[in-house]
Amino acid sequence: MTETDSDWYSPEAATFGDRLAGAREAAGLSQKDLAKSLGVKFATLVSWENDTGEPRANRLQMLAGMLGVSLGWLMTGLGDGLAAPDDATEIPANVAVLMQEMRRLRAQMVQTLDKMGQVEKQLQTALRRT
Repeated sequence: MTETDSDWYSPEAATFGDRLAGAREAAGLSQKDLAKSLGVKFATLVSWENDTGEPRANRLQMLAGMLGVSLGWLMTGLGDGLAAPDDATEIPANVAVLMQEMRRLRAQMVQTLDKMGQVEKQLQTALRRT
């Protein structure tokens, strides 16, 4: 792997979900096929690829094995994994920082929406009791 290749999936340039999606696509699997093979719901796999959920340790091991990448690469971008796509262009540093911030905000929004749903259910239950 060249330095550019390793940078494509590095912790600064890609998230766990990005690496998972890239490895799944490189293995020629659809999200539905991989979810079925892992014994998880389609929505669960989608949440992993969108960085709004994380697999448990046993699923991480299975993912790495099924996708032909090291567990370390899948988690951090370091180790045996994928090379950069053939049509990859280097992402300017300022754009990479903005993309990382967008991913962080998206994950935060999803967590906030989940929490709002929980609070709404609690409120509905409390109102029914009064």
